[in-house]
Amino acid sequence: MADESLRDLLEIAVDLAEEAGKITLKYFQRQFDVETKADTTPVTVADREAEAYIRRAIESRFPHDGIIGEEFGEIRAEAKRRWIVDPIDGTFSFVHGVPLYGVLIGVEQQNEPLVGVIHLPALGDTVAAARGEGCHRRGQRAQVSNTSELSDAVWLTTDLNFDAYPAQSAGLNRLVGAAGPARTWGDCYGYVLVATGRADIMVDPLMHVWDCAALVPVIEEANGRFTDWQGQRTIRGGNAVASNGLLHDQVLALLKS
Repeated sequence: MADESLRDLLEIAVDLAEEAGKITLKYFQRQFDVETKADTTPVTVADREAEAYIRRAIESRFPHDGIIGEEFGEIRAEAKRRWIVDPIDGTFSFVHGVPLYGVLIGVEQQNEPLVGVIHLPALGDTVAAARGEGCHRRGQRAQVSNTSELSDAVWLTTDLNFDAYPAQSAGLNRLVGAAGPARTWGDCYGYVLVATGRADIMVDPLMHVWDCAALVPVIEEANGRFTDWQGQRTIRGGNAVASNGLLHDQVLALLKS
C-alpha cells in the first residue's frame, strides 16, 4: 500500500466523486428505467455506472485496497485501507428529479474513518474532510452551529413514516415533542446542512456502512458529533445521529429512553 497522505487521498476522493457526479447528471431529470432491489429501494443505471467508474479508478490506482459499494458489494475485505462508496445517496430524490442527492466516498484505514466526501452534483456543491485537515465547502472551513437548546434546534430526518421503524418510532416521537422544527431534508443533504451549521441535528433510523463512511469525517472535522442511536462512534450501527455536539446527549437520551 502506498504512503499517500490523507490530503492526497482526500483530493483523489473529491476528484472521483465529481467525475462520478458527471455520470449521474447525464441521467438526472431524464427518462430512465428504475428497478426495485430486494430491500425495496430503487436502483438505476446511473447508480451502477457511477459506482463502476469509481471502482475502476480505485482498482487502477490502489490495487491492494478494499472497496465496499452499495451496488456491487465488497472486495478485499481483509485490506487495511478500504474505500466505501454510495454512488447515489438519495436515489428516491434522484429518480424524482429532486437535486438533493449525492455521491459519497469514504476512506477508512484499520476501521477508522479518515476521509469523507459528499458531492452534490445537481447543486454543484461539495463538502469534504480528512482527519486533522478540517472540513471544507467551496474553499471555506465548514463549522457546525452553536445551538444549545433542544427546543430551538432545527432537526432533520429522511423519512417521517415512523411506523416503518417500530423499534425506533417511540424515540422519534419523543424527539418531535422536545425539539424545534423538523424538516425532511434527508439523505446526505441533511448531513451537509448539519456540517455547515444550517441545521442542528440529523437523525436516521436505518443506515448502512456506505451511507455512513463519508459522514463521520465530515461531521467530526466540522466540530460536530456522529454516533449510532446507542451513542457509539461507528459506521456499522445500523442507524445514525449527527449533531453540532452540544445537543447530542440530549438527542440520544430521547432516542434511547
